[in-house]
Amino acid sequence: MNHLKLLQNNKNIRILSCVQLIVYFGAWFSQTGVFTLLVELDAPTWAISISAMLAFLPGILLAPVNGVIVEKNKPKKLLISMASIELISIFLLIFVDDLSMLWFLFFLIFARLCVGSIYFQAEMSLLAKILQPNELKLANEMHSVIWSISYTAGMALAGIFIYFYGIQTAFLFDCFLLSIGIILLAGLKIPHFKTMLEDNFFSMIQEGFLYLCNNKKLLHLILLHAFMGFTSYETLVALLAKHEYKELLSAALVIGFLNAIRACSLILGTVFLSKITDERILGYFYLGQGLGIILWAFTQYNFYLSFLGLFMTGFFTSSLWAYTYTLIQKNCDGRYFGRVIAYTDMVFLCVSASISVLIGVLFELMMSLKLITFMLGTIFIIAGIYWAWFYKHYLQN
Repeated sequence: MNHLKLLQNNKNIRILSCVQLIVYFGAWFSQTGVFTLLVELDAPTWAISISAMLAFLPGILLAPVNGVIVEKNKPKKLLISMASIELISIFLLIFVDDLSMLWFLFFLIFARLCVGSIYFQAEMSLLAKILQPNELKLANEMHSVIWSISYTAGMALAGIFIYFYGIQTAFLFDCFLLSIGIILLAGLKIPHFKTMLEDNFFSMIQEGFLYLCNNKKLLHLILLHAFMGFTSYETLVALLAKHEYKELLSAALVIGFLNAIRACSLILGTVFLSKITDERILGYFYLGQGLGIILWAFTQYNFYLSFLGLFMTGFFTSSLWAYTYTLIQKNCDGRYFGRVIAYTDMVFLCVSASISVLIGVLFELMMSLKLITFMLGTIFIIAGIYWAWFYKHYLQN
């Protein structure tokens, strides 16, 4: 398998992949710990909503600044620094034990997500610099698979861990895993890249924005990548657990099963589709994604039958996410990697946040979950048509 060959032959990729697996897995323990803490402290609903919203804000609000930070610093030093700050912010969570410290909690969450956002953008910029295009595609696919594995395992174990060992122990466990990640990052051997230390910070922000505005091909690719934000099904899954399947199993088990099925499809889809994924057939992947979501809409009436539809919703997701990201990296001038990747994440997160809120709003307006899901499917069919147009005008020779 080409992914394993890349891991065997490239020490930097082995290190970065191991750190991804460790850090992403640990993140679910502290994230679950934060929401459990809010519940135990009897925090108001608005506090829980703000905590959830903070997951999207750093990448949206600070995108121009983050991109410049990435380009003005050495990759290895920046990765270790961001991971270290993240460790400190998580460790300080153990001291939050009263609602009077709510704003301190928000600050720690926001700080952690800020440095996490910079870490991700620095890593993706680095991959674009050190890998060949075919290797870059494989690395992005592995990133998506690692996220899926960590998501499945973390979601399955975090709640059980906290039940037996407590919230503070979960925070400390995440710190321990991050410490291992930082030690691994010290082993990176990265070629010397010219940084923009002398360039004016605000001029770089303006220059990056203008570069992107003048590059229509990149703008289209960022929008095509942002369609993957419509796969933010967390709100939809929660509503299904609360209303459709509430008599069948507990909400926690329903959410766990549905997320596990989806994560498995993300992994298997990448394995089966990797060798055939290219720009000529990507439009069919968008259509497959849309039809998979529509199938899920029509099978939701039965919990176990819905596994088939849910499996199909994730089968094309990783390949679409990885390949559109790869095309953005390949078509970006190396001088603007950090800034363009930051804007890419900003648009993606805007879509993810919007669809999460919109699903809740539509449900409150008495729209059925089946119809909401069907609408998500039609959006990807539109995306497939959009890709066909883009391929004809920008990629086809």
